[in-house]
Amino acid sequence: MSPAHTGAPTTLGASTVSFPEPQALSPGRPGYRRMSLALFAAGLATFALLYSTQALLPAISDGFGVTAGQASWTVSAATGALALFVLPLSALSERFGRTRMMTCSMVVAVGVGLLVPFAPNLEWLVALRAVQGAAIAGIPASAMAYLAEEVKPKALVAAIGLFVAGNSIGGMSGRLVTGWAAQLWGWRAGLAAVALMSLACAVAFLVLLPRARFFRPASLNPRAVGRTVAGHLRDPLLLRLYGIGALFMTVFGAVYTVIGYRLVDEFSLGQGVVGSIFLIYLVGTVSSAAAGKLVARTGRRGALYLAVTTTALGLLLSLSESLAAIVVGLVLITAGFFAGHAVASAAVSRTAKTGRAQASALYQSAYYLGSGAGGTLGALAYHGAGWAATVGIALLAVLGVVSITLYGSHAARAQRRMPASALAAR
Repeated sequence: MSPAHTGAPTTLGASTVSFPEPQALSPGRPGYRRMSLALFAAGLATFALLYSTQALLPAISDGFGVTAGQASWTVSAATGALALFVLPLSALSERFGRTRMMTCSMVVAVGVGLLVPFAPNLEWLVALRAVQGAAIAGIPASAMAYLAEEVKPKALVAAIGLFVAGNSIGGMSGRLVTGWAAQLWGWRAGLAAVALMSLACAVAFLVLLPRARFFRPASLNPRAVGRTVAGHLRDPLLLRLYGIGALFMTVFGAVYTVIGYRLVDEFSLGQGVVGSIFLIYLVGTVSSAAAGKLVARTGRRGALYLAVTTTALGLLLSLSESLAAIVVGLVLITAGFFAGHAVASAAVSRTAKTGRAQASALYQSAYYLGSGAGGTLGALAYHGAGWAATVGIALLAVLGVVSITLYGSHAARAQRRMPASALAAR
């Protein structure tokens, strides 16, 4: 062994051998590319499965003879179950490992996805989607914790941005595949197609993901988990980030749950064309992957202000009666949402010094509760008063993000002005 190697010494006979300490992953180092591709595949499968019925809501409404609000439960049931199960599954990942939890979740979610196309009625479809959402819950928080443990801090925002970019590609491709398959062979074929696509992603994830080198098993003591969660909920910065994630996702859930109905009702577009509108998710891939550079230039709050301004402009533009203007509005909404989500989720991982899986799980829980609330409220508003009402709900959520971010800026300035003795007392 070369004397250049460092690490813990081990005695073999009369000689002492030193093994190199594992190094955190960063761009250019072995394993980083495999890790990025594996988690990109996981993010792709997660969003493709989670929102597999969203582009098909008009077809599901027709197929089962139900309203937009009733059909929207096929989305809200999945996101709501994810929000409920993400915290307990993240606690299990602290004991049994991030990679094991992500693997089990992926296998179950894809398995249920293969059953979803055969649901005989809306009730069965909603129930299967709830089970699928609960299974998916093991992926996002465990992925964030895995990245926080395995990637160098300076590369963390970029690494999480790639995972979020996988989400955006998954959301786009899932809706694109389901839309065109549904137009050709019906909505059940669309759900089957996205399940098969996610199966391929799961295989890629299992083959590519490097083993965890910095994970240390923790106790499953419920009291210890409760203390960790309570500590996170007492952290003002984490609470603000959870609120920002929930409100951003309220906007996104409302817009993309309802937009298919608007395009069918006002422009008489076919299911395949409606699915193709989700190609706009590619914009989210770019904006989330660029979040790290944006934070480096403007700071976290500056990046959030830019994201929320972009989202608000897109919402206002979507009120137009012109299809081209609506598409541009969706581009702005998507870019702003994914940038804001990447910034907020990365900030959670960096802020939490212990119990990172629980910290990320709380963020994911708030995030997907926002998605479920946005989808249901947006659909009810559209059914009652049209697209303008849906935009009104989204703009209220945007105002909430602005308020939280402004309060965070004020709190940061007040803390900087506080004397050192007062900070020490706190």
